[in-house]
Amino acid sequence: MTTHAVPQHREAHNRGFATRLNWLRAAVLGANDGVVSLAGLAVGIAGATTSRSTILVVGVSGLFAGAFAMAAGEYVSVSSQRDSERALLNLERRELAEDPEAELAELTALYEERGLDQALAAEVAEQLTAHDALTAHAHAELGIDPTALTNPWHAAAASFLAFTTGALLPLLAILLPTGIRVPVTAIVVAACLIATGYAGARLGKAPAGPAIARNVIGGALAMAITYSIGTAIGTSGA
Repeated sequence: MTTHAVPQHREAHNRGFATRLNWLRAAVLGANDGVVSLAGLAVGIAGATTSRSTILVVGVSGLFAGAFAMAAGEYVSVSSQRDSERALLNLERRELAEDPEAELAELTALYEERGLDQALAAEVAEQLTAHDALTAHAHAELGIDPTALTNPWHAAAASFLAFTTGALLPLLAILLPTGIRVPVTAIVVAACLIATGYAGARLGKAPAGPAIARNVIGGALAMAITYSIGTAIGTSGA
């Protein structure tokens, strides 16, 4: 009995940990998008004009446009996923109500496919069904936890905050005096991208070097291209 209790506790812990990791990865990616998007926009405008007020207006507008776009996209995506999960759960509820014996046989077969012998699979399926049939079937058949569906409002707010946090540093750097604003912004952005690349790699337990290199090279290319465009088609302001 004791040997079964420990894995069950560990599995519950792992599911919660995996959920937190997904949120952290999303936050890191959102912050990374904020850094690159705002830096590219701001450096492009700085290449076109030296007017701090123009840069500020465009930068703040870009920050909020990007943050709201991220939030809206995340809300729509998570809402669609949640609607699909709810529809699947409703279907499972109906099947359990209409033909519980067939559903029990299906659950038993699923556990047999995962390596349990027929007798043990039947015992596990019966006990889990008696405890919480919907949760047992949702986990085994659908890979869904009915008690932990993602809230689209939480996802939208997290995306908004992550993007805004990432965008603030390049926005503040680009408002420095004309002679230093672009190089300082480039240094700030590189530091931010090193941090987000490292964080993303560590969360995914991957080597940090390649992730950091991809991040920094991508951000540098974005800034170089937008600055070149701004310099080519812009005019110097007062």
